[in-house]
Amino acid sequence: MSRVDAREEEASVPRERRIHPAWFVAATALVALIGAAGFRAAPGVLMLPLEEEFGWSLTEMSLAVTLNLVLFGLTAPFAAALMQRFGLRTVTTTALLLIAAGSALTVFVTSPWMLLLTWGLLIGLGTGSMALVFAATVTETWFAKRRGLVSGVLTAGSATGQLIFLPVIAVAAEDYGWRIASIIIAGGALLVVPLVLALLRDRPSDLGVGRYGEPAPTVDVEEKQPDGAQPDAAPRDRAPRGGGAAALALGALRDAAKVRSFWALVAGFAICGATTNGLVGTHFIPSAHDHGMPQTTAAGLLAIVGIFDIAGTVLSGWLTDRVNPRILLAVYYAGRGVSLLFLPSLLSATVQPSIVVFIVVYGLDWVATVPPTIALCREVFGDRGPLVFGWVFAAHQVGAGVASVLAGIVRDQTGQYTVAWFAAAGLCAVAAVISGAIARRPHSRIVR
Repeated sequence: MSRVDAREEEASVPRERRIHPAWFVAATALVALIGAAGFRAAPGVLMLPLEEEFGWSLTEMSLAVTLNLVLFGLTAPFAAALMQRFGLRTVTTTALLLIAAGSALTVFVTSPWMLLLTWGLLIGLGTGSMALVFAATVTETWFAKRRGLVSGVLTAGSATGQLIFLPVIAVAAEDYGWRIASIIIAGGALLVVPLVLALLRDRPSDLGVGRYGEPAPTVDVEEKQPDGAQPDAAPRDRAPRGGGAAALALGALRDAAKVRSFWALVAGFAICGATTNGLVGTHFIPSAHDHGMPQTTAAGLLAIVGIFDIAGTVLSGWLTDRVNPRILLAVYYAGRGVSLLFLPSLLSATVQPSIVVFIVVYGLDWVATVPPTIALCREVFGDRGPLVFGWVFAAHQVGAGVASVLAGIVRDQTGQYTVAWFAAAGLCAVAAVISGAIARRPHSRIVR
């Protein structure tokens, strides 16, 4: 072979990419999750200013938060199916626009029912489409290896958003009013849209590559086969051809509901939502304020939760690639329950070392449950894991919504949150037992 021929042959072979495009997609998804996380920090900060201006009760405002949390969850499985059919970029862009619209329109509210439309409906649908199922879908679509780590990092994106937005929202609400704080949330969501449109890709085949950890595809199944033959199977990253998004999501629920492990995951994750977004995320600031702590100080403590949440979730993702996820879930829930038992005695008008210890422990544990839960959905339900996780996550948000409104009722009726904290601790013990007993084999009716 001549040197010219050798050079031509070398030029005809695609050069290996130094950085797999999956990492750029994951980075874009992380930024999108951060941008969508603004409202996750908002209710705890904005409820007190709204109460002072309009005289609305915490129960009335908690109803809007409850609608948001429930829609946040119930939208997730359908969003996962929509991402499979229409692509990550379209669904993510639409979700960010809904969040921005809902937050911006909040400045015009004059009665509690209007909060149901803005905080509840618009932002609930938007954040639901950008929920943790988004992280699961990106991980499953783009990664064959390092999936635990990637899902942990993406999950931490919500915590990062809380860390970024919470202090800003708290200061803006106190110095400039809650309306300016709402505009800041809308702006944060809108700023991410151009990045998503420019960099987020729907599936590896769009770039002619395989998932990270897999070889690039060598056969294009869209090409006509010899003698009219049909390809044996669609590539893993191709959207399903049959049925609409609703049919895909409901079909996954129908099949998963026949499996006992699904209900164990649902119960555990519902308790997870109740003890994070529903209780601490929504009511920690009002509870600390009841003990004389300034609102901005309490918001700062929740921001610290966000810092340690990042570390805890990434570490949990790394551990999920190496440790039985059932063991991880049991340990996480048990530790959370012990922390909640001590919380009522730790709250005071000033920041004491004991409450800082609680914040650190709770931060490390906040959504550390997500990577092992995603891993169990993938283990038990195979390629339909992201869709099933959407329904498991829906239970997470239903639990959060129920806890949010019940905690508001407890506060209005008793003047304090103590009963709510103790009840949540008991539920964590139940979640630890249930999670540790999840079956260890995939179910043949679901994995296909």
